Amino acid sequence: MGKIVELAFGRRQLSVELPDKAEPTIIRKVPLAKIVDPHGAVRQALAEPVAAAPYSELVKNRRSACVLICDITRPVPNRLFLRPLVEGLMTAGMPAEKITIVIATGLHRPNEGAELEELVGDPWVLQTVRVENHFARNEEDHVDLGATRRGTPVRIDRRFVDADLRIVSGLIEPHFMAGWSGGRKVIAPGVAYHETIRTFHNARFMEDPLAIQCNLVGNPLHEEQLEIVGKIGEVYAVNTIIDEERDLVFVNFGEVIASHAAAVDFVTESTVVKYPRRFKTVVTSSAGYPLDKTYYQTVKGMVTPMDILEPGGTLIIASECSEGFGSPEFLDAQQRMIAMGPERFLATLKAKSFAEIDEWQTEMQMKPMRMSRVQLYTTGLDAEQRRATGVELVETVDAAIRESIARHRDPTLAVIPEGPYVVPVFGGHG
Repeated sequence: MGKIVELAFGRRQLSVELPDKAEPTIIRKVPLAKIVDPHGAVRQALAEPVAAAPYSELVKNRRSACVLICDITRPVPNRLFLRPLVEGLMTAGMPAEKITIVIATGLHRPNEGAELEELVGDPWVLQTVRVENHFARNEEDHVDLGATRRGTPVRIDRRFVDADLRIVSGLIEPHFMAGWSGGRKVIAPGVAYHETIRTFHNARFMEDPLAIQCNLVGNPLHEEQLEIVGKIGEVYAVNTIIDEERDLVFVNFGEVIASHAAAVDFVTESTVVKYPRRFKTVVTSSAGYPLDKTYYQTVKGMVTPMDILEPGGTLIIASECSEGFGSPEFLDAQQRMIAMGPERFLATLKAKSFAEIDEWQTEMQMKPMRMSRVQLYTTGLDAEQRRATGVELVETVDAAIRESIARHRDPTLAVIPEGPYVVPVFGGHG
């Protein structure tokens, strides 16, 4: 019996048996120490913020507040910090009806019912203040803030813009286009109008070589997001980092740009892992629940390991896709890409100022497809959706690995159990 490796898959682990002759390199983040008292760490972060006054001072004499939280696709530990934020505001005298929590859905669907309860993680918060979804297609819900220097029209949810105290919250993890998630990204695309989102997701941005994971320097998406924050004005952020068990390893609070930069500095060395070679077989995941709920999010796991994948190699990804494909717009984009072929499809994208909704994810998928054979193991897609992935479907990960090793005549392979939450980079000594 060969070695067993576990891949993050849905709410559980997927056991994969490697062939006897396989020589695996298991790629994980460098472990970070768990915070023993997460609630105490949140209180300390609020008392000792980055480039800001303590939270107890910030909240004084504020007339209203809006707190942004990420949608269900991000496992942010909202249960740890939302209540302290709300309680701090109410202790300072702000009425509960002047406090709004907005779910930064971007162009994703709203989070409601039991899913909303899971997302917020604290019944008291749901019972005490308004928790509402952002709807990017409702023009009247947004404030026009002009355009960026690159010409992106900036319209942001008025509940956030008009609030006297603005706070964003999120998870600091690699993002395959914006460099890192969290902070400024929770605002745009999080609570931006669809035209804003579709402009800085067009091909001019997506095909920029600096619009990659873990890079903020010269990244055009990051620069647009910073400029949008500047148009809004005073904004603060709660930034969290979790480990593979989803336990808290870092939290800070402060001015949105400075606190986000501090969190990125903290996590970079554990997340960006250098290897001295590339592999003809790379096995990865979509990081399990909640990121692998849809095929749309699965694309992130395909893009992240590209740097250590040998051109012409095989990328095998496991993703449950328990909720199916993603949006109807994404399905349409995938079907157009398949019908036209990748080259013609990309040419149509480059001719547009506004990207069609969610077609940028298809554009990102084409990047690993251009350099490798992409194979998907999933349990959650129907026949039409499987065809629309545009990649090769496999019955088991075990068999796909055996066949890839035989095809490439190379027993070495890289296994990335946590998918896009760790970024392997070619170079260095491993």
